[in-house]
Amino acid sequence: MKWKQMSMQVLLISVLQFAVYQLQAQAPNNNIQKEKYHFSLGTQDTAAGYAQVIKVDNILYVSGTVCLQLNEKDFRYAYKVIQKSLERFGATMQNVVKENIYTTDISAMEQLNIYRKEIYKGDYPTSTWVQVARLLLPEAKLEIEVVAHLPKG
Repeated sequence: MKWKQMSMQVLLISVLQFAVYQLQAQAPNNNIQKEKYHFSLGTQDTAAGYAQVIKVDNILYVSGTVCLQLNEKDFRYAYKVIQKSLERFGATMQNVVKENIYTTDISAMEQLNIYRKEIYKGDYPTSTWVQVARLLLPEAKLEIEVVAHLPKG
């Protein structure tokens, strides 16, 4: 009787080990292909530890771009930097689907929204605006990050 129980246990363990092996063999590869770009440093800023843009599949993740002053000139310049980052991958502001804006003065941002709307040409992304006490650069007043989708092809 003991021999039968041991044989069944060994068989059960073997079946379980085989099942685990099969699942591991079919597990998706968790490594993703990332294409990185930093417009002044090539691929990424190793000193600060970030990339300006990372492309994964057909999605572009653009790091925050800052404004030192909350005025039309600096605001438009920040969006030009974002546009330059998108252009590297053949995208425009119309490819942007998500935008996050962090500012030290939400009222000033509301006044600048007229220029933001011009930049998007009526094709607005989802957007989140947040007032913060401070940004990484102490002199910065606004930071804009976006996510854009490229056509699948």
